[in-house]
Amino acid sequence: MQLAEIETPALVLDVQKMDRNVARMRAHLAELGVALRPHVKTSKAIDVVRRTLGTDSGPITVSTLKEAEYFLGHGITDMLYAVGITPNKLDHVLRLQQAGARLRLILDNEEAARAMVAKIKASGAAFEVLIEIDCDGHRSGVKPDAPELISIGRLLHDGGATLAGVMTHAGSSYNCESIDAIVRMAEQERSLAVHCAQRLRAAGLPCPVVSVGSTPTATYARDLTGVTEVRAGVFVFFDLVMAGIDVCRLDDIALSVLTTVIGHQADRGWIITDAGWMAMSRDRGTARQKLDQGYGVVCDVHGTPIPGLIMDQANQEHGVLAHRSGDPRQTPHLPVGTLLRILPNHACATGAQHDRYHVISGDAPVQAVWPRFSGW
Repeated sequence: MQLAEIETPALVLDVQKMDRNVARMRAHLAELGVALRPHVKTSKAIDVVRRTLGTDSGPITVSTLKEAEYFLGHGITDMLYAVGITPNKLDHVLRLQQAGARLRLILDNEEAARAMVAKIKASGAAFEVLIEIDCDGHRSGVKPDAPELISIGRLLHDGGATLAGVMTHAGSSYNCESIDAIVRMAEQERSLAVHCAQRLRAAGLPCPVVSVGSTPTATYARDLTGVTEVRAGVFVFFDLVMAGIDVCRLDDIALSVLTTVIGHQADRGWIITDAGWMAMSRDRGTARQKLDQGYGVVCDVHGTPIPGLIMDQANQEHGVLAHRSGDPRQTPHLPVGTLLRILPNHACATGAQHDRYHVISGDAPVQAVWPRFSGW
């Protein structure tokens, strides 16, 4: 199948670029002596995830229990559910465990810990738990020096749970404005996670796992002493947000949306396509960066960026392409029927709009169609 035979919009995955991205990350972490636990929320597809695994059984990181179910059905058993657990999901976790999953959980507060202990006492359940640490003020987690770190650990350990360790996510790395800043964030992430592990051990509590990770910090970490595993996900595909902070080049972005020109507004310098935000997502992550890429960078059908052309606006099923200068005279004339590929701001969000990947390798024809899933 040629790309020209596919009805648009459609999600295109260049497997040659993807494999190169995975190999680069694996080699970097191997040099630092740390295991990779890839985050599968980006791809949500077994055909992609198999190419990132250390072994057939994992390990992986999931962000939904539906992901855990799906990948368990494909033989992957070693999983970390990297969203704070809630009491109403513990029965689902038990069912997954009974089906053969080793599913570690995370939490960051005493209330959730007490609910878990109550479930253990009521059902005889066994849960492995990591305490989430806030290493950068980005989102969730216990402050590194907070007394709650020890009290949560004590609640879990004394209440029958397996205290497996600590984990953190340096989400603020996505906002770094230089490689040096990412390097410093990687060290901050590492040092605070290790510090928390040391606090737990000094209190007589177990802490075998020290789990860190984000694609920027994983890419530029120079020292991971004390860390046992790194979690990262978007590195598999990369995207414009990552390119905007120099974590990758445009040529590393493996994911794009195939679209067709359906009309023009020549006086405005607009090219109208059949891929709107339902195909690209509403993510405007690059709007906060030095170079705003709109809803995506426009490439020709071979994946080569067209100078200055971005998806400037997006309606539900219509994309408006224009020259980033705003000068209508700078917009190239692309006839109706022209096929284009749009590089996404956020690979996870754009991928979530589609139910399959059309797999290519460089300029070769489509070699496979890989299904992907969504939902909770």
